[in-house]
Amino acid sequence: MSNNTLKHLALIMDGNGRWAKQQGLNRTKGHEAGAEVIRHITTYCATHPTIETVTLYAFSTENWKRPKYEVDFLMKLLARYLQSELKTYQEENIRFIAIGDTSKFSKTLRDQINSIEEKTKNNSSLTQVLALNYGGRDEIVRAVNTIIKNGQEVTESSIGMELDTPYQDIDLLIRTSGERRVSNYLLWQLSYSELFFTKTLWPDFGTAELITIIDEFIQRTRRFGGI
Repeated sequence: MSNNTLKHLALIMDGNGRWAKQQGLNRTKGHEAGAEVIRHITTYCATHPTIETVTLYAFSTENWKRPKYEVDFLMKLLARYLQSELKTYQEENIRFIAIGDTSKFSKTLRDQINSIEEKTKNNSSLTQVLALNYGGRDEIVRAVNTIIKNGQEVTESSIGMELDTPYQDIDLLIRTSGERRVSNYLLWQLSYSELFFTKTLWPDFGTAELITIIDEFIQRTRRFGGI
């Protein structure tokens, strides 16, 4: 019998643009709808008895290649989302953390991110991690460069300590929209994760489907390289 415990859930929120196209809407409307789903999923995770962290792929290092109008919209949407979510974070006792290289963001946005991290740092029911200008390879490179700069030996342990999410392996990764790849996301942390791929587009993803996936996860046998 499985004894899996889900502590760290990671999500690749894919399909906003396709959802909008199906609705005959601009891609930006898909991103707005997707932001609403983040709130519902995060709030559910805050009430779950075992989930401690939920990490969401919000903006990748590759997303800068998108049309400028869409990138600009995503930056504004992120600022609006953070402003509106502070109330949710406080009411639901959720800690907010950003990972990735946020140095490319505007100073105003960086200050907003830092402010919300500070205001929620003592919240304890859940940690919501937003991966912003994040890439798994970039994270590992930055970690190794920090180790070298500090004159340390590069080992599995030292790399693990310098990652954006130190020693937080992922138990379960879910990707929406039917794509079956990890897209440079949490490459180190996903080493022994259980992977689930659903055809549901992110704006249509809800807590009912999440609960079904978690139930299946609990039934899986995780061997971590053993027998």
